[in-house]
Amino acid sequence: MDDDHYLATGPRVGVRHFTAADRAEFTARARESVPLHRPWLSPPVTDAAYDSYFAKLQEPTREGFLVCELESGRIAGFLTVNNIVYAAFRSGAVGYGAFAHAAGRGLMSEGLRLAMRYAFDELGLHRLEINVQPDNERSVALARRAGCRLEGYSPDFLFIDGAWRDHERWAITSDMFEAA
Repeated sequence: MDDDHYLATGPRVGVRHFTAADRAEFTARARESVPLHRPWLSPPVTDAAYDSYFAKLQEPTREGFLVCELESGRIAGFLTVNNIVYAAFRSGAVGYGAFAHAAGRGLMSEGLRLAMRYAFDELGLHRLEINVQPDNERSVALARRAGCRLEGYSPDFLFIDGAWRDHERWAITSDMFEAA
């Protein structure tokens, strides 16, 4: 894919918005990655589920980003900023997932930093929060590498994989991001 399609690029990845045309590749990568994702998250693995997910990403309180390898254009992972609130709050909640072929290669670290830069600069947000299940060591490590600070613990926070799951609250502000 031409670099002009990316919202931001780094040395190895670019971030761009989801499109309807990404359905086949995204769902195939999600199906390949079920063992990696469970029980932490459940990205769409069918065409109908992707279409529903994509439609939700068009809402004004959400932004969705694909992390793509620059060399091949392959989708390495995805990030969302949900529950975006402006006015005095200017905040959003970040969710993310790597696909199996890209896990452990540092691509999501690079992509998360690019998406954060976009959220702070282009969306005008001041704060991003990442809620992570404490046993999800890879996601905790990604939040930490991105410069987030641990702010608290939320028991029974989200209903995931058939149960209410506890989460740690990690966050970063635009000032913290600039200082890093």
